[in-house]
Amino acid sequence: MTVEPMIYIILTLATYRITRFAVKDVIFSKIRDKIWKKWDPATTKIGYLFTCYWCFSIWAAMLVVGAFILAPTVTIVVSLVLSISSIVGYVAERVD
Repeated sequence: MTVEPMIYIILTLATYRITRFAVKDVIFSKIRDKIWKKWDPATTKIGYLFTCYWCFSIWAAMLVVGAFILAPTVTIVVSLVLSISSIVGYVAERVD
């Protein structure tokens, strides 16, 4: 299977956005806090997973690639929205 470069970029940015949701964004903080209460990030690998971009992005990438294999059109549409959000967030951080 070959993936066009633009599709690869869109899926990559979507993976970044999903990872950012889980690891850093405030919108996910309540869920992250519940996970950390059950699995301390200092002592458990599951808790640590939600503190580490490198660690979480592997799982996010598997989710995105799996979705792309199963439902490419829907995955591209959702990934495009997430990709645009990634770029806007990056620009906003630089402007602010």
